[in-house]
Amino acid sequence: MLAFRRQRHQEHAAHVTAYLAERNAALAEQVADTTKHDATERRVTDLYTKAAEQIGHEAAAVRLAGLYAMERLAQDNPGHRQTIVNVICAYLRMPYTPPEPAPDPGRDHKAALRAARRRYRAARAGVPLPAEPAPQQEGGDREGELQVRLAAQRILTAHLRDDRPADQRSTLPAPPAFWKGMRLDLTGATLIDFDLTGGHVTEALFNKATFTGNASFSGATFTGDARFDEATFTGDARFDVATFAEYAWFTKVIFTGSTWFDGTTFTRNALFSEATFTGNAQFDEVVFTGNAWFDGTTFTGDARFDEATFTKGTQLDRAVVIDPAADHAWPDGWRVEVTPEGTGHLIREEADGVLVGED
Repeated sequence: MLAFRRQRHQEHAAHVTAYLAERNAALAEQVADTTKHDATERRVTDLYTKAAEQIGHEAAAVRLAGLYAMERLAQDNPGHRQTIVNVICAYLRMPYTPPEPAPDPGRDHKAALRAARRRYRAARAGVPLPAEPAPQQEGGDREGELQVRLAAQRILTAHLRDDRPADQRSTLPAPPAFWKGMRLDLTGATLIDFDLTGGHVTEALFNKATFTGNASFSGATFTGDARFDEATFTGDARFDVATFAEYAWFTKVIFTGSTWFDGTTFTRNALFSEATFTGNAQFDEVVFTGNAWFDGTTFTGDARFDEATFTKGTQLDRAVVIDPAADHAWPDGWRVEVTPEGTGHLIREEADGVLVGED
């Protein structure tokens, strides 16, 4: 019995010793992980703080270095990507006036003629033209700031572009440079030749933004709401083959150049109420799964809706057509009624006393 008890005691002591050793090893590993995480977070915080200070520097070269430091930090630390995207967007939202282009007499003369024709047509239609955007910034190194802003735009668009085929995104791994699930808030920003071709974002806010030069959203995918209310496009705007999975807001938008929405898909409602299309507006083969509102919209150039699909309905009431004789193609159930002033208004067609195309 004594030998049995001695053996049992030794086995119990060995079990307790092994348990304590395993528990202490787990605690030590946990402490090591916590220490490593804290050290990593401190290092990330230090790098973030230094980069933020560089972005606020008065020298353009230092601001560029800060932006690229932010980019490298976001690439190495996925958990901080949205915060860094927010910082870059906040920088682009700061007031800025692009430098004036080199004078071109021929171009200026053509621009003056186009502006005179627009004023003449608008005056005949009694539709006021939108005012030119006021300068937002005076003086300073605008050329250097331009390069900084172009770099900030390139950082955003490069990491929001998903190059995988749309039908293989669920099977193929995402590219290392792609930052998935980002939100953009560029409300009131001044963007120069903005190119989000093939971009993939969730919520996107471009309200009251000014797109200087051409802007491209060709093939872009917006999985959340996309808002462009009161934005101004001074050049051509491309939204062809884009996908809007949620609501798309384009109310009171000013499109100065030509606009393409060819092959675009609007899964939810699309609102273009009181928008202004100064150039041509192309909506060929667009799919509107939800309601489409164009009420109060002004079409100065050609407006084409060839083979557009409206699943629910469309509203073009109070839409103004500056040149009814232009090369237009309206949705089924709508026609232009010419006014005594020579402009036109879109009205619903009637068939046997029933309004065509009404929900």
